[in-house]
This record gives sequence, C-alpha cells and structure tokens, in this order.
Amino acid sequence: MTLQFVYTQQDFITEVCRSSDKMAPPPTVFDSAIRAGWTDRMEKGLFRYHLSALETRVLPGFQDVHVMVFVGFGFLMTFLKRYSFGGVGFNFLIAAFGLQWALLMQGWFHHLGDDGKISINVYSMINADFCVAGCLIAYGALLGKVSPVQLMVLTLFGVTLFAVEEYIILNLIYAKDAGGSMVIHTFGAYYGLAISWMLYRPNLDQSSRLQGSVYHSDVFAMIGTLFLWMFWPSFNSAITEHGDGQHRAAINTYLSLASTVLTAVAVSSVFQKHGKLDMVHIQNATLAGGVAVGTAAEFMLMPYGSLIVGFCCGILSTLGYIYITPFLEKHLKIQDTCGIHNLHAMPGVIGGIVGAITAAAASESVYGTEGIKLFKFPPAQQGGHQAGALCVALCFGIGGGILVGAILRLPIWGDPADDNCFDDESYWEVPEEEESIPAVMQYNNHMRNKDVAESNFTMDSDTRPRA
Repeated sequence: MTLQFVYTQQDFITEVCRSSDKMAPPPTVFDSAIRAGWTDRMEKGLFRYHLSALETRVLPGFQDVHVMVFVGFGFLMTFLKRYSFGGVGFNFLIAAFGLQWALLMQGWFHHLGDDGKISINVYSMINADFCVAGCLIAYGALLGKVSPVQLMVLTLFGVTLFAVEEYIILNLIYAKDAGGSMVIHTFGAYYGLAISWMLYRPNLDQSSRLQGSVYHSDVFAMIGTLFLWMFWPSFNSAITEHGDGQHRAAINTYLSLASTVLTAVAVSSVFQKHGKLDMVHIQNATLAGGVAVGTAAEFMLMPYGSLIVGFCCGILSTLGYIYITPFLEKHLKIQDTCGIHNLHAMPGVIGGIVGAITAAAASESVYGTEGIKLFKFPPAQQGGHQAGALCVALCFGIGGGILVGAILRLPIWGDPADDNCFDDESYWEVPEEEESIPAVMQYNNHMRNKDVAESNFTMDSDTRPRA
C-alpha cells in the first residue's frame, strides 16, 4: 500500500521558532507520517543497521586497535631467529579465530536482545579485539613451545574465561577499566604464565641454540613495538566516554609511554656492560607505561601522574628482564619466552593499584558535578571495587591457566619435542637457506676501508713482474 499525503494549511509553518521560545511547534502531519513509517519498517526488520546509533568517530579507534592486534602483536613475536613464521602466522590464526568466538561470548553477556539475537556494532568489534589481545599476551609466554592445535584450545578457553571475567568486573563489580590493565593485561599475562608453569619443559635447553635472535629478526620485532607504541593511546581511549574522558585517556597514555621510553633506555644502559643498550629492553619495556596507565587512563591522573607511572614501569619492566625472568625459570619453573611477566603482568597489577588509588582520591572539586558521575559509587567505595576487580582478574588468570594447562598436558595435541622448539620447520614449509655470496674484493667495497684497499692495490702494482 502506497502512502499518499494531502497537504493542508496545517502542514505549513507560518511562525518561526525563535531561540527565546521555550517550546518548539509540534511536528507536522507529514513529519509524523515519515517517522511512523520508518519505525514500522524497523520493527519489521526491513532495516537491519541502526545508522543513527553508529558514531563514526569510533571507527578510527577500531582501526588502530585492529592494527595493534594483527600487526603490533604479530611482529613483536618475530624476534626468534627461526620462529618468525610461527610468531606472526600463529598470531594471525589466534586473532582470526578468537575474535569470532569473542563476538559470540561477549554478545551472550552484553549484547543479547529481547529477541534472542546478538547485536554487532563497532563497539562489540573493539571489545572482541580486546578479548583476543588477552589470548595473544598468553601466547607470548608459550611462543615456540606449543602446537597450533594447543593454541586454538588456549584461545577457546581464554576467550570464554575473559568474557565471564569481564562481565563480573564491569557489570557486577562496576569497576572502571578503559584500557584493560586488569581485564586484559593482568588476566592474559597470568593466564599464559600459569599455562607455561603447567607445561614446564625441564629439557628445553636442547633448543637453546634457537632461543636467541639475529640482527634482522630484532629489526622486525621492533616494527611491532613501534606500531604498538604509536597506537596505544587509541587502545586505552577506544571505549571511553566521548569528550573529556577520551581526551584524558589519550593524553595520559601518550605521556606515560614517552616517560617509559626514556627510563627504559637509561636503565638498560646502566645495567648492561659498557653502557650499551639491549634490544630486548627497547622492544618490550618501552611499552609498559601504556599497560600500567590503562585502568586510570580516563581518570584525573594529571600529566605528572602519567609521567610518574611511566617512570616506575620503565624501571620495573627493564629490571624484570634482567633479574626476574631468570629467577622465574630457575626457581618457579616458569619459562616465559617473551617476558610477558615484565611487560604485561607486573605493569597490569600496577595499573590496577593506580586505578584504585586514583578512584578513591576522586572528588567533586576536581571532576566537577557531571564528571564525578563517571563512577558508580562514592570515591572511597569505588576504590574498593577497583581493588576487588584486580583480585578477580588475578584469580581468573591463574586459576584458568592451571585448568587449561592441565588439559594441554594431554599427549594428544601434537606439541613439538624439546629439541624442536622455537623452529618453524615443525609446522611450516620453510624455504631453503640463501646461498652464500662470494666475498667482494676489498677495493670494490663501496669506499669501505678505502685506505687499506688503496695500499693493497699499490703493493700489488709494485710487486707485479715487469716486462
């Protein structure tokens, strides 16, 4: 049936509504019919996408987070000399599988409509990427030591545990965790460390020749570091309230990351021989500030507070790679390939503590009448809820990791032998090694060692037999 409109005098606006008028004139018959027709078609399901609810300013944040998950985390794991395919390739596999399962799991908890259907929008895609990030963090502790099937099982259970944990923290405890210091980093890190503890390999030294890096593999890993570092402000501000909250989150993360870089470089040069820098510290410890500022990113942390958080994390993370990682492997039997305890676990706990203290210290004089509504409860009570959320993340990470680790210990998953760990040949078709290039004659070495080359050439000329 076609709608027909008959215009009458009442459809014409003869009086202009001025800004001083308290009430606007009622909608015309034409406007009312249009709105009624649109609502009717929405209810009938003819329009599937609620375009009015899509805020396009969220899209850049989603793109940045997506790049971090697939490029940043992927290339950060290419530092091993013979496991670059596994680092970036299995990262791709985990992320692609995990985000689909995350959309379902988080949809059942957060986006399930009255009709039993899951609503998918940009926010749910960002949260799915967040969920996947937790599993990729856990993968960092197991890099090179597990099979692709084990990684799929790890992701399946990890996403499920993440969805339950997130629901408890955000919807039952009402804690704030915009950047996921607790929900993502603390959970993901301790989940991976607990699995690594359960899968301890006493004879892993048989693969010690492959556990190091080479020059070009460290360069590729540094690409991942730079992508993560640049986009971390978007990661921490992607799901915050638009306006002041998002603005604060980006600024706090920006400053904390900058402070961490300077601190990590300084500490690395002090504790290394001859004052040189260790690329492991630069690849990882420089990101710790972004992790630690995540929970309090949208709070009134102030610029100096962000700098202090980054400074402390730069020291702790760098020293962690020097002292704590060897201690964990020797005494606690935790073999942490990527050092996620230093980059995610400790900074994540610090982030939860900073968030609890900052929330407890909030006041209306600082946040304003509207700003203080960011918190569900009065400041002191909100601080307690933040601390409780940190405990939940730790319990789910450690407990879930032990449970999943027990499942992954079953001899049915095709995991590599101790002497085949950290080697792509176990699961990938690896191209043959490049043929060795003959040494270039010294005098043709692009002006390198020019003086030596010229002197050798002169000697050859002088000693050449003459006619």
